[in-house]
Amino acid sequence: MKRLKFLISLLMEENHYQKQHASAAQAMALRLGVDVEIQYAGGDAITQCEQLLEAIQSSKETRPDGIVCAPVGTTLIQVARQAAAAGIGWAVLNREVEYIAELRSQHEAPIFSVTLDQSEIGRIQGRQIGALLPEGGLVLYILGPSGNSTAEQRLTWMQTVKPSNVQVRTLIGDWSQQSAHKAVGRWLQLRTSHTIPVNLVAAQNDDMALGARRAFEEHTSGEQRERWGRLPYIGCDCCPAAGQEWVRRGLLTSSVVNPPTAGIALETMVRAIQSKSKAPERTIVPPVSYPALEKLGTAARKATVPQMVSHTG
Repeated sequence: MKRLKFLISLLMEENHYQKQHASAAQAMALRLGVDVEIQYAGGDAITQCEQLLEAIQSSKETRPDGIVCAPVGTTLIQVARQAAAAGIGWAVLNREVEYIAELRSQHEAPIFSVTLDQSEIGRIQGRQIGALLPEGGLVLYILGPSGNSTAEQRLTWMQTVKPSNVQVRTLIGDWSQQSAHKAVGRWLQLRTSHTIPVNLVAAQNDDMALGARRAFEEHTSGEQRERWGRLPYIGCDCCPAAGQEWVRRGLLTSSVVNPPTAGIALETMVRAIQSKSKAPERTIVPPVSYPALEKLGTAARKATVPQMVSHTG
C-alpha cells in the first residue's frame, strides 16, 4: 500500500502552541506509519494561501493525501474547495467554518474540523478573573488579531462570565509575544495608562501574556514597575515548556490547558482514508483551567514578586 503523506499548515513557528501542534502531528505520524511535512506561514495569510496552493497544484505523485490546517486569517474556503476537488483531505484546526458541510456533500475526501471549545476557554478566563479579583477591578485584556473568530469567541464569553464589578480594557495582538510587547509599549506612551488602576493583565494566549509582562518590565521603573510586577497575569494554551512552566515560575498566575488538536485531526484523517469511511464532521476538545479554579484565590493573595522574564523569544 502507498505510504500516505500529509501537510500540516500552521500559523507561526515562534508560537509555543503551534509548535505543540507540530510535535503532536509528528508523534501521531510516527505511530500511524505516515509521513508529515510541517509548514509555518509566519503569521501571514497570503503566505499560507500560497504554500497551500503550491501543494494542492503539485503533481499527483508529490501532492499530499490530506492537509491539516490552522488558518492564519480567513477560513480559506477557496483553498479548501481546490483541495477537495483534487481529492485531498482537508481538516481545519480550532476554527468554526461554515463550508465543511457543503464540501462533505460534494466530495469523497475526508473534510472536517477539530476544534477547541473556544466559548469554554472564554468562560474559564472569566471565572479565573472572578477568582483573582473577588472585589472587582480593571482588567487589561490582550486579544488575538482583529476579526479572528477565535479571538471574538473568547472575548464574548469571557465578558459574559466575568463578574459585573470587573471592567475590561482591550489591546490587540497577533498571538505572538512580540505583538503584545509592542501593544503594551504603545499603550504605556498614553498619559492615561499611568492613571488607570489596572488590577490584572490577561491575554488570549500565554505568549502574549508573557510579552505584556516583558513590556511592563522594560518600559516602567521604580514603584510603578514593582506594582506591574505584582499583578496577576493570566494566559491560555499552557504548553508544558511554556505556559505551564511560566505558571510554576510565577510569571503567570494561571492559564487554560488547550490540548493540541493537530494529532487528533491527523489520526481522524488517516483512519477515514484507510477505512474509506466518513470522518466525523466536527470534533470538539475541552479545555481546563490551570491551576484549578478553587486554587486561584490563594494564589492571588500571595502577592510575591516573581523572577524576571528572560528577554528572549
